[in-house]
Amino acid sequence: MRILLLVHAFNSLSQRLYVELIQDGHELSVELDIHERVTGEAVRLWRPDLVLAPFLKRAIPRCIWERNLCLIVHPGPPGDRGPSALDWAILEGASRWGVSVLQAEGELDAGPVWGSAEFAMRSARKSSLYRNEVTEGAVSAVRAALARIAAGQGPPRDAVCAARGWRPLMRQSERAIDWARDDTATVLRKIHSADGFPGVEDQLFGRPFRLFDARAEPSLHGEPGSVIARRHEAIGRATIDGAVWIGQLQPAAAPSRTFKRPAALALGGLADSLPRCCEDSGQAGGARPAAAAFDELAYEERGAVGYLHFDFYNGALSTAQCQRLRAAYAAALRRPTRIIVLMGGEDFWCNGMHLHCIEAADSAADASWANINVIDDLAADILHTGTHLTIAALRGNAAAGGVFLALAADMVLARTGIVLNPHYRNMGNLFGSEFWTYLLPRRVGEAHARALMERRVPIGVPEAHSIGLIDEHAGPAAAEFRALVDTRAGTAALSDGFGVALERKRALRAADEERRPLADYRAAELERMRLNFYGFDPSYHIARHRFVHRTPNAWTPLHLARHRAAPS
Repeated sequence: MRILLLVHAFNSLSQRLYVELIQDGHELSVELDIHERVTGEAVRLWRPDLVLAPFLKRAIPRCIWERNLCLIVHPGPPGDRGPSALDWAILEGASRWGVSVLQAEGELDAGPVWGSAEFAMRSARKSSLYRNEVTEGAVSAVRAALARIAAGQGPPRDAVCAARGWRPLMRQSERAIDWARDDTATVLRKIHSADGFPGVEDQLFGRPFRLFDARAEPSLHGEPGSVIARRHEAIGRATIDGAVWIGQLQPAAAPSRTFKRPAALALGGLADSLPRCCEDSGQAGGARPAAAAFDELAYEERGAVGYLHFDFYNGALSTAQCQRLRAAYAAALRRPTRIIVLMGGEDFWCNGMHLHCIEAADSAADASWANINVIDDLAADILHTGTHLTIAALRGNAAAGGVFLALAADMVLARTGIVLNPHYRNMGNLFGSEFWTYLLPRRVGEAHARALMERRVPIGVPEAHSIGLIDEHAGPAAAEFRALVDTRAGTAALSDGFGVALERKRALRAADEERRPLADYRAAELERMRLNFYGFDPSYHIARHRFVHRTPNAWTPLHLARHRAAPS
């Protein structure tokens, strides 16, 4: 089919559907929902069999859905209606939830149900549930709907619509935390229900903030509501039965600086007096055991395999976080193991530079330069590792520098269902570093490397495997992928040929170094990056500012809007 994806933004769900449906053989073009007239023009140009809306913030115009079949992906089970479906499910502690594919009609979320999927709810952030369970359910439900359309069938008559009815947009008053009464579980539900957007409005030190990224910490106690500790950039706030770590804050007082950032950075000097807690456990450079309470870094060992977890919010890697990750990696290499598995986080493996921290800096250019250099240092550490074999285990999405950081490992495994964006240019024609000019052609060849960097579109794991970007994949279930990782790592660690494999790795690195030193690749890349950061072209700084401040799109980029491309 010819399908027009109509979206408010090309988010993780939209990207996943884009790569899956193209893989299924459909022709797709994307239009951002900017104006009714522009949407109508897109429909006239593309002449789709179907308009699919996985992520919208307003209704499809009547003039569109009256003349075209339009399906909406709603993050709630059949019968649920309203703009805060997942928010209400989290806040009210639903044990099961679902996704519905609805036909657009005059009444919002009330059209025929063409497909649906159900899933068990986790205790997790809304953004995590959306990126995983909701996305998997949406892929299944959309495929079911498309199969019915292809077969000339209508929506199933036996679609069960429980009488949940319309639920309004959740207000801040319904998420408000009563620190004197709410236990840790209640506080978590409230912040989880708003994570990603819009956050929970609250007061800290007499100033208004929005709270994000909350994790339980049962070992801390204090006066409920008081800020009692700091762990790196997170702050600990007491509840009536423990405490929560709050990782991200969005200041709400200064209009020009109201973007989300790490909590201690948002508080500035107010965080300096907080007692530091749990920052160095002595395990792999400060990484706590994987079963311990919240930390961005965690380390575990299984026999001769060390697993290094780095779960950074939204996959962004700040200068300070990368320095800690380098220390944890160096400590892991000192352990009596043979294999190091770089696990990343559950939602993201890594997305490269921390654009929000850069935006908050006095000099965005200087902060960008420091950030890319320390990430390059980490990539060099992995590439120069001669004592261990390394595996990058991509459980979650990866983009830009995060993709190429993974390629520094000896083996790259990925969970089927994640999305990769192996390019930089969408961030204001950023050139990129992380040794990509060495790593990418080595993996996929010069032609594919050029195509990936120019296409600027997401790719799915099967395509990544077919071109050699990754070595193997399994999933989409997390347990299935973890089994693959454990099997490959365990087999390599116990193999009688481990020594031969390690020697071969050293020889290949030495031969590549002889042909062209890694330092040369890095210098050439950074020369281009310096121009991005300090040169006359402000494209990178403008794109970063728009990204961080969530500036609405004014047009759809041509690499997505195939219907607007000039005929060849």
